[in-house]
Parts: sequence; C-alpha cells; structure tokens
Amino acid sequence: MWGLLLALAAFAPAVGPGLGAPGTSVLGLAPPAATEARGSTLAPQSSPVQPPAGKSNGTSEQHVRIRIVKKKKIIMKKRKKLTRPGPLVTAKPPVTTTPAGALDPLEEQEPGCPPLGLESLRVSDSQLEASSSQSFGLGPHRGRLNIQSGLEDGDLYDGAWCAEEQDTEPWFQVDARHPTRFSGIITQGRNSVWRYDWVTSYKVQFSNDSQTWWGSRNRSSGTDAVFPANSDPETPVLNLLPEPQVARFIRLLPQKWLQGGTSCLRAEILACPISDPNDLFPKAPELESSDPLDFRHHNYKAMRKLMKEVNEKCPNITRIYSIGKSHQGLKLYVMEMSDQPGEHELGEPEVRYVAGMHGNEALGRELVLLLMQFLCHEFLRGDPRVTRLLTETRIHLLPSMNPDGYETAFRRVAPETRAVIEWMKRIPFVLSANLHGGELVVSYPFDMTRTPWAARELTPTPDDSVFRWLSTVYAGTNRAMQDPDRRPCHNQDFSLHGNIINGADWHTVPGSMNDFSYLHTNCFEITVELSCDKFPHENELPQEWENNKDALLTYLEQVRMGITGVVRDKDTELGIADAVIAVDGINHDVTTAWGGDYWRLLTPGDYMVTASAEGYHTATRSCRVPFEEGPVPCNFHLTKTPKQRLRELLAAGAKVPPDLRRRLERLRGQKH
Repeated sequence: MWGLLLALAAFAPAVGPGLGAPGTSVLGLAPPAATEARGSTLAPQSSPVQPPAGKSNGTSEQHVRIRIVKKKKIIMKKRKKLTRPGPLVTAKPPVTTTPAGALDPLEEQEPGCPPLGLESLRVSDSQLEASSSQSFGLGPHRGRLNIQSGLEDGDLYDGAWCAEEQDTEPWFQVDARHPTRFSGIITQGRNSVWRYDWVTSYKVQFSNDSQTWWGSRNRSSGTDAVFPANSDPETPVLNLLPEPQVARFIRLLPQKWLQGGTSCLRAEILACPISDPNDLFPKAPELESSDPLDFRHHNYKAMRKLMKEVNEKCPNITRIYSIGKSHQGLKLYVMEMSDQPGEHELGEPEVRYVAGMHGNEALGRELVLLLMQFLCHEFLRGDPRVTRLLTETRIHLLPSMNPDGYETAFRRVAPETRAVIEWMKRIPFVLSANLHGGELVVSYPFDMTRTPWAARELTPTPDDSVFRWLSTVYAGTNRAMQDPDRRPCHNQDFSLHGNIINGADWHTVPGSMNDFSYLHTNCFEITVELSCDKFPHENELPQEWENNKDALLTYLEQVRMGITGVVRDKDTELGIADAVIAVDGINHDVTTAWGGDYWRLLTPGDYMVTASAEGYHTATRSCRVPFEEGPVPCNFHLTKTPKQRLRELLAAGAKVPPDLRRRLERLRGQKH
C-alpha cells in the first residue's frame, strides 16, 4: 500500500487473477476503465450510469490537483478530469458550526507518516466502529483499503463498510489505541461485482475519549475541511490533512455519495506514533528485528547496489549473473549463493526463489534481498544452519522478475517470460517458490482446472502429497499465518485449511509458473502469498522479515526430502545425462542432469524406482525414504544393450567380430 504514496499518479492496468492475489490491481491504482473486480466477467452487462437529468451526455472539464511524491519532493500537477457519472446525494453534516469550506491547497506538506495498518491487519476488527452497517458483511471491519469482496452480495465477506440507507449522518471510526499524529487518509469505494457505491466527499474529526470531537479545518478560512473522495470504486484517493492532528480516535464523516447507492468506503489512515510521557495508554508493539539488515524499499538502482555490496562482502559464496533483459532493457539479475559459486557440483541440488513477478508486489522483492544479506552475514558469523545450507545446496535468488513493473507499474512483458523459461530449463532446479502479495496463503499446483470452463476445481498433481507437505512447511513456519488471532485478508479464511490451497481450487490460472515447472522441468514449485498488504511501509519490513525468515530457510531445507543419486554407465562409470527416473505408482518422472545426478522429492515410504536411458537396459531397485532428514542415496549402474554396443563399434570404425557377424546374418534370415 505504501507504494501508493510513492507513485500516486502512476496508473497501471489490473493484474488479473494470475499468480498473485485474485483480481487485485497494480498498486490498487488502475484507472476505472482498466480495473476489474475479481469475477467481474460474471457480471451482467448493464448500461453505464446516466448523467444528471437535464444535462447532455458530454463530459465537462474539471481541474483537480494530483500530488506526486518523489524522493521527498512534491510536484503539483493539474490534469483534466471527467465529471462524475451521476448526480450526488448530500448528507446532513453531523457536526459543524461553520459552513463547509473548500480544501486549502497543500503545497508544502508531505505524507510523512506511514499507514496505521488497516490494510495490513495491524489494526484489529475491534478498533473499527461505524454509525451503522447494512449487514455484518458490510460492517466496519470490512472498511479496509484494497479489501476484496466475494462473488455474492450479502455474504460475510463483502467489499467495504456500508452505512444503512436511512443513516443520514454516517461515520466510520478508527481507534488507534494510543496517542497518534494523524496526517492523511486514503479512500476507495466498494469492491463489488454487482454494485457501484462510493463516497465522493467527507469530513474528518478527532477525539481522545470518543465523546468530545473536533474537526479538521482549513488554515485560511477556519471552516470545516471537506475532502474530495472517490469517483470510481477502485482508484485510491489520498488526502493530506491541512494540519496533522494528535488524538486517539479518528472519524470519517461521508458528506456525499453516488446517487442510487449508499455511503460505502474502504480506507487507510496515515499516522505516526508519538510518545506518551504519562504512560496512560498501553505501548504500541514495536516492529523490529535483531538482524543487522537494510530494511528499506529498493528501486532498480538501489537493488543493484545492494547486490553488489553483498557480493563484495561475501565474494567466496556469491556470484551475480543476468538471465536476460526486460522489455525496457533492464537486466534481470540473479544472486547465486553456494560454497562453489558458478558451477554445478555433482550431487548438489539447485533451488531458487523468484519475486517481483508483479511490479506492485514489493514485499517479495525485499524479502529476497533481505535473505541474501542474512545468508552472507550468518555465513561469515559461522552459523551452522546457514553454513550447511550453502555447502549442500546451490541457491539462486531472483529479486525482480519484472523490474519494469516496479519502476513504472506496468504489467510484465514477453522478454522477461522468455528469459525465465530459458533459465528454468538451463539449470537443473529441484525446488522453487515464487513470492507474491495480497493474501496470506500458500498455493500449490495444478493451478489450471482440468475442466476447461471451470472457474475453480480441485486439480491435484500425481505428487499431491509432496506439494501439500511443501506448502504446509512454509505455512507452518510463517508467523503471520500461524497467528490464531489474525483475520482473513479478503473473502476467504484459508486458516481453516492450514493456510494452504490447491491453486486450481482457488481460481484457475492457465500457464502458471508452478504448472510449467512441474510439467516441463524437474522442479517442484509453489506460490507464497506473503501478506495482505502488497506494498508495506518500510517500518513494517522488519516485522515482515521476522514473519518469513524461518519459513524461507526451512522451505529451502526441504530439498533434502526424498531420494538422490547418480545414474552411471556400468563399464565406464561415467554419468548418464537425461536418464529417466520413474517411481512406481506416481505418474511423473524426472531426468538426470548432465553429470548423471538426479533428485526426486518424495514423502516418507517405500518406493520401487526405475532408471532408464536410451541404449541401456533398465534397472529397478527399492528405495526407502525415512522420516529422518535425508536425502536417501539411490544410485544406478546401467548396462548397454548389444545394439548400442554395435552402434558404438561401427561408429568407431571397428570391424564386426566373426561370431557377431554370423549371428546378425542368422537374424536377418529369420526376419526375411
């Protein structure tokens, strides 16, 4: 969400229900024409909202000010904006002693304060109140920025707070629980497949006891400030207060909303904690980590600089390489971390983390950058867990698969996709996870439903038990997912199922990274939705790191689960590349790397494993995977077939032995 303040004027098309959270738009900043709610293809076709009676269907021009915050510099720009699509309903102002005045321009004020935490769920449901609610599913606990609704109106997971229709003095209230300096508000309308509801203007009030209230006023006129709100359901609108206010409670009082609709909004509050010298209130929990890492957001230039610093600090275990370029020519940098960087060691598995597939999902990018810093620091410190991880595995970290998207908030394009596909085929990856944001859940393949027209359908792979285990490992070691008091991000409570879900049973995604990895490479890959907030503020990064640190390490260690070995030629002892490893009862094979080594992830049990290669007799053996940490060695020596031996003799120019020649002649005669 903090990306909103960093690029408020950067609009981008919606990211559909692909590998990220379903139906969420890039930074929530998509213009109305490009924004679709989840499941919007199911919405009936209807005519657009009609203009006010007596006015033409043409559009009038209206100048509005767009604030762009860029490296702590504020630029004021004017652009033309279409009139609202319908007449407005004016609500009776509940508390005012002077006529409402126009909002003063904010030429010198900056956002400054971070989000209070409505979107990230740091603000609990009990801290949100309202004057009224149409239903439980439209209660104040649903008035969180970017919250997504279900497909059915009237269920428990609707897409905003909505006051009752007869409520002429509606208000939405947030209890910060501590003295807080409020500096701004971000609002959206209602997320819904079926309805259009949004507030077009509101006032703001403050209180220390929820009884006595005062309003935000214009500095020049002293009148109550009326803040312009939304003109569509999805585009977030930021308003900074004329003067920051210190209080415990903040209220939004809608003044006008779309005709035919009701007062509905989703919001985030910008607020800075302040000291409480009298200790009258419980202290707010501090978001911190003991790890000495760089907890900041990094653009492309800063990302390159940080990766270079890690490489210079740990040159013996790191290597930076590029797998290609983006559409705009930005290199796709990967950090390799291993005790022998730059080469594939026989018997050592390759693992990867990929982040930044969607440019607005910044948390995954930062976690990957934090992970490479942490591995470097802990290796130098001699941490045994990290040392073993770097000694026994080769780790590849791609922090930004879509650097163009992070810089400009546009969706990823073909060059990045091609580069990643070639990378996935070139290196014998065994285990992977791609990191996203917008939800708190781990999904596993298949991501595409078996029934082509089904929007969702349970579609497991032949290795469903392995994928469920891998997903459970990450979800079970993620602090946020294991918090028993946490509430759902949007409209599904994944905690009821252990915070894991089959991707196709969530929403179908044709051509996902997970499915490609499983069907076209040896790699087992899952998707991790890291947080309800795709773009958390920098001060939340330490907590997000602590939420995911152990999960990131534990997941990589699962590459030791199953069997591993080398398929060799019995005569030469050389490894056989592209040999097929088949497990009886599981319709999914893996192949050996160029040195003949392979890795096959399996859950504990007894398996019959067969190795086969062109020109060799097949070999089958029993391999047991215990509950103790593996992997279990399961090697093969294959014997060449007579036909293969003959081919090699003829290819070498050798004469065919007389007995073999006579045998071949007899075989030819029998054939004729």
